[in-house]
Amino acid sequence: MSWIRTLDRKAADGRLSAIYDRVAGKTGQIDNILAAHSLRPHTLEGHMALYKVVLHHYGNSLDKAYLEAIGTWVSSLNRCTYCVEHHFAGLKRLLADDTRAAQIRDAIDSGIPERAFSGRELAGLRYAEILTRAPHSLTEQHVIALREAGFDDGEILEINQVTAYFAYANRTVLGLGVSHEGETLGLSPNISDDPDNWSHD
Repeated sequence: MSWIRTLDRKAADGRLSAIYDRVAGKTGQIDNILAAHSLRPHTLEGHMALYKVVLHHYGNSLDKAYLEAIGTWVSSLNRCTYCVEHHFAGLKRLLADDTRAAQIRDAIDSGIPERAFSGRELAGLRYAEILTRAPHSLTEQHVIALREAGFDDGEILEINQVTAYFAYANRTVLGLGVSHEGETLGLSPNISDDPDNWSHD
């Protein structure tokens, strides 16, 4: 599951047990990326709070499927197979369109987002790519270009935060050797109206 010791639900007590209860959905699964925090429950709590508000919050205005596409794209750029598979599964569920999902997967796997995206969506993915590969090279002109493509400043912030979150998540996974072993892919805290609901279904 990972290169460090982790605690499962049976071994968890106190604060960790309470957080696991909040995170587990109907199946009781605790995703391995979350269990990797089990020796420091406070970092698990921080991870979940950030994840929920960045991807699954009613205050976001961009379509959740697009935000998941950004996350899958960034994870692919970082070669984080774990997050690619999890978040593509979530994206596919949200789209409910196998043909469109296959088109997006091909675009991401090939590194050619133009195969599935155009217009402002493509501009957002290209910004995310630069922020992932060469953040030092970004200038105000890149933000101006996003405005010109049709994003408002709040939406630009959403793209920025999803990209930044996945930099963190990918490095958590890759740095600790987190695997898919024993997991159902694509579970997420889907009740966006309640920021405190972390249940994965």
